[in-house]
Amino acid sequence: AFTLIPGQANAAKYGGFGAGSPEVIDPKDAIVDEDVLKSDSVQKGIASVRGYKQSVSDMKATLASDNQADIGPKIRKDFDFSAVRTDLNAINAALDEDTQRGTDRIVRAILQDITELEVTQKQKPGVPRSETRLNNVCKKLEKLEKSFDDYLAFAN
Repeated sequence: AFTLIPGQANAAKYGGFGAGSPEVIDPKDAIVDEDVLKSDSVQKGIASVRGYKQSVSDMKATLASDNQADIGPKIRKDFDFSAVRTDLNAINAALDEDTQRGTDRIVRAILQDITELEVTQKQKPGVPRSETRLNNVCKKLEKLEKSFDDYLAFAN
């Protein structure tokens, strides 16, 4: 009897798509313009992103003490999309083009994580948050916190 064993599948590469597309590089390999990094706009962006990360930690603590807490207003207040994008892009200005291709992925992931967190945390009035929903919200918060950490690693 003859058995075929499937081999490794390789994605086709078309321009910048598919196999070989730029990945997020290791922050220690990033090329950072130290003068731009020290600029007021970049330092403000770094401080703001640290604030966003702290906001995520605060939401985690709130849910740990009250698993029915409504964190929706805090998400909307603390994560204004245009402000978050502006702050993340300010930090990107200190990075070279190749590094930015990778950090752009993190920026998109952060914005997507915020959107998903907003949707996941919603509760119907009078209906308690289930354990499954609570776990999903906590996972979204963990993922968002990690994304902020990953991004801040490029500014250290």
